[in-house]
Amino acid sequence: MLLVEEAEEFGALGPEALLLLREQLREAHGRLREQGLRLDLTRGKPSAEQLDLSNALLSLPGEGDYLAADGTDCRNYGGVLGLTELREIFSPLLQVPVDQLLAADNSSLALMHDVVMHALLFPLPGGGPRWVDVGRPAFLCPVPGYDRHHSICEKFGLEMIPVEPAGGGGLDLGAIERLAAADPRIKGLWLVPKYSNPTGATVADEAVRRLAAMPTAADDFRILWDDAYSVHHLTDRRAAVAPVLRLCEQAGNPDRVFVFGSSSKITFGGAAVAFLGASPANLRWYLGHSAKRTIGPDKVNQLRHARFLEDADGVLRLMERHREILAPKFAAVHRVLAEELGATGIATWTQAEGGYFVSLDVLDGTAAEVVRLAADAGVALTPAGATYPYGRDPRDRNLRIAPTFPPLADLDFALRALAVCVKLAAVEKLLRARRGQ
Repeated sequence: MLLVEEAEEFGALGPEALLLLREQLREAHGRLREQGLRLDLTRGKPSAEQLDLSNALLSLPGEGDYLAADGTDCRNYGGVLGLTELREIFSPLLQVPVDQLLAADNSSLALMHDVVMHALLFPLPGGGPRWVDVGRPAFLCPVPGYDRHHSICEKFGLEMIPVEPAGGGGLDLGAIERLAAADPRIKGLWLVPKYSNPTGATVADEAVRRLAAMPTAADDFRILWDDAYSVHHLTDRRAAVAPVLRLCEQAGNPDRVFVFGSSSKITFGGAAVAFLGASPANLRWYLGHSAKRTIGPDKVNQLRHARFLEDADGVLRLMERHREILAPKFAAVHRVLAEELGATGIATWTQAEGGYFVSLDVLDGTAAEVVRLAADAGVALTPAGATYPYGRDPRDRNLRIAPTFPPLADLDFALRALAVCVKLAAVEKLLRARRGQ
């Protein structure tokens, strides 16, 4: 869908060329509207084809198979830590010792929510007063980031302090260290350490060491380490992250981190198993409060997962089959964006080596308009600003693309339609700028 004059960057085009390009783009957008599209690039959900990879779970553990390895009757109450055999499978993948890893129900988001809620209402190990008694407690939020992390903070009235990336797109460790050391109201840091949502970035080993050892003004400062994509590789290069729990212990800050993970994008999102890894003190603290709301997790579901996955290598083998489905979709994103936007100078995007998203930066001040134009053309996008606290992207430029759910043919068409919207919004802004508006 390349158009006249696109061999040059848009910013170098004269007024007449921009007007001609705008006319062509408006016509292209009109044709998209006439087609009545219903395409969705919003949430990062597994496709039906991916879910089919785990359909054997539906017949497991099977009638008569309900005893765990230690003889526990999984049909009954109890077992707040979850099944040992399943924790043994995920222990090396999440880099958490088995006896410091809890297996829960299907949602790691629920675990994150409850950790924050309990910390607001009850003092953390090694900390002072409850967070709710500290004026307005705050969290550091690297951006662009995960909107559901932001939603938890917003629900509980935690101030969110955005931390823009450093040069090259990595974590601005200097800013994180300065802020955490200066303000006792700052109680935590959200972090997706591997193949982050939405940029796909991975935290370097030295950065993990610095986070584990950095001075903090709050004695009860916590890193909420959301290892959602620990095994979600898209290339032969398997990114690795330093073991944060062990490094925190070595640095003299054993209680600094809560590690979260799940099988949601490994098996079934609606019937997964979530995990919480923590120091012994943090784990006792969490269990002391969660015991008031549950007598134990769904151990039958945990047993079927243990039977199906067998061991950590079984998880990795399954994820290779996921990769066979997903890698062509991510390759399509990069190919189409390069073909449609590569020469225009109005967009940049990440090339993910794992995870579930691509982060697309469009011309400043146009992301919301791109979302509006795309919706008008029948392509649903995550709202502009969703990757920033309070839904406010100060440059109005970041968009999160989720290519995992649609079929490949639909994805290609949706991306080309998106490119039309990105170009039209940019041309309209450039023309306004030329007119001095």
